[in-house]
Amino acid sequence: MKLEPTRLAIALAVAMVMGAGPTAAQAQTSSNATINLIRMLVEQGVLKQEQADALVKQAEAEAAQAQKTQTVQIGAAGAAIAQPGDVRVPYIPESVRASIRDEVKQEVMVQAKAENWAQPNTFPDWVSRITVEGDVRARYESRLYDSYNADNIINFNAWNNNGPIRITANGQDYSLDFPYTNTRQDRRNMLRVRARLGVKAQISDQWLAGVRLASGSDDSPVSTTQTLGGGMSKKDVWLDQMYIGYRPREWVNITAGRAANPFLSTDMLYSNDLNFDGVSAVFKQALADRPVTMFGTLGAFALEQTFGKWSDSSWSEGETENKWLFGAQVGAKWEINKRNALTGSLAYYRFDNISGQRSSPCRTDYAVCDTDWSRPAFMQQGNTAFLLRNLVPAIPGDPTNAANDQYQYVGLASKFNLLDVNLIWDTEAFDGLGLRLHGNYVRNLAYDEGEMRSRAGGVGNVVNNRAGANGASIESGPNAWMLQAALGRGLDLRSKGDWMVFAGYKYIEPDAMPDGYNDSTFHLGGTNARGYFLGGGYAFDDNVYGLLRWTSSKEVYGAPYAVDIVQAEINARF
Repeated sequence: MKLEPTRLAIALAVAMVMGAGPTAAQAQTSSNATINLIRMLVEQGVLKQEQADALVKQAEAEAAQAQKTQTVQIGAAGAAIAQPGDVRVPYIPESVRASIRDEVKQEVMVQAKAENWAQPNTFPDWVSRITVEGDVRARYESRLYDSYNADNIINFNAWNNNGPIRITANGQDYSLDFPYTNTRQDRRNMLRVRARLGVKAQISDQWLAGVRLASGSDDSPVSTTQTLGGGMSKKDVWLDQMYIGYRPREWVNITAGRAANPFLSTDMLYSNDLNFDGVSAVFKQALADRPVTMFGTLGAFALEQTFGKWSDSSWSEGETENKWLFGAQVGAKWEINKRNALTGSLAYYRFDNISGQRSSPCRTDYAVCDTDWSRPAFMQQGNTAFLLRNLVPAIPGDPTNAANDQYQYVGLASKFNLLDVNLIWDTEAFDGLGLRLHGNYVRNLAYDEGEMRSRAGGVGNVVNNRAGANGASIESGPNAWMLQAALGRGLDLRSKGDWMVFAGYKYIEPDAMPDGYNDSTFHLGGTNARGYFLGGGYAFDDNVYGLLRWTSSKEVYGAPYAVDIVQAEINARF
């Protein structure tokens, strides 16, 4: 059977022939091998006889020249003449080698595809556009209460969630039914965990979608921490984020859904675990030829979707009574030089329709009154509250009748329109260490004690944990401020060996802000709190770090309530 040599075989054969001369290591060509190869190519019809003669002549001439050159070089350098057993490597020109590589690659890829063992693009295109990220935290925590704390601190969030709560029965005060907060019994050696897992899909250059799951003991908006125990029972998982992002220009991002806090803020106002339900637009643009970057945020967020004006007396639902947060922020970052940068921001937050509304006269035997909807969905502690229901006896003149027992919800006495100012200075301290100083001031521009008394229907309907409750005045205030400093090498603790220490002080008057959205650790959340916090952290490896934190706080006004909290934790993020 006549063999038909491939182009690869031809290239190899020609290369061997042509490579006989130029290499010093091949100074003496093997005539038999070369001539036999050329003769075989002639017999196979690959080469014509005149081509073969020319190749042989060229090879002999180049071999002779190479031998002459080698002899001169050996004579000049005193090098040894090739000995028996030396390996002679033929020279193959670069163009021929490139051609050989292409031929081999093509044939190997054809075989790989045919046998399905090295096919490119095995994964679908969408896989390259998916990003998975998350973090896990394990924490040791102890809560240490002062033995002189008041023991009648009311838990208003539990009141509304479990309510309405009976406040009088048989014409007598029935405060034993109130849900109270633990203020004296230490909670030591608590083991707590947090886990979050998110997926982001870059649908196109402009569109992004994201979903994140998180742990949590309940649906609290300010904490995703889960306490271990419960008889080794499985732990809850919540849908923590779900959003769609759109980037029409390089300098603007629009997000709709439930997403992370889009504002520059501190945990004195918004917990680090708080997510926002609504729509936001974030703007960021560096100024040309100036070391200044401008930024801003606009947002509208749903706090509650409710129906109002419904009671046993009307037997029908009323108009929508939705509660909203509208926010606007402007700011700038000025990079003064390589060692110093200043960041400042000014924000305005309007909490719409979240204050309580006193009901129209409502009979004590009604299960629902027409402003029950105005009670807040979530509270921590500190805000001034009042009794929502304007109850009238179902059976006048008989206070001992069970139909006249009073059941109540509570609502917020103040409105909240907040001015929020942040100022951050990043600088380089001694030995190249980073130093960050951060100041934050918040004022409730809508705070008005006269309006609070009027909204409550009189100061006698005010209920809080302060001495002014049920008295001639309301002990409260509209201001909050915080100062904190951090020093270290790598303040975000992302790289192995990074470390940092921090310290700060907070002062939050009762109605400076809604108490339901800030950090749940300091004073166990909420307002009417003042005190300090300090701690430090160290990165054991890239994205694995430990933190030790201690907070010590007490009340600003009212009944004594002091608590120290110690937390030691390890975090891993990916």
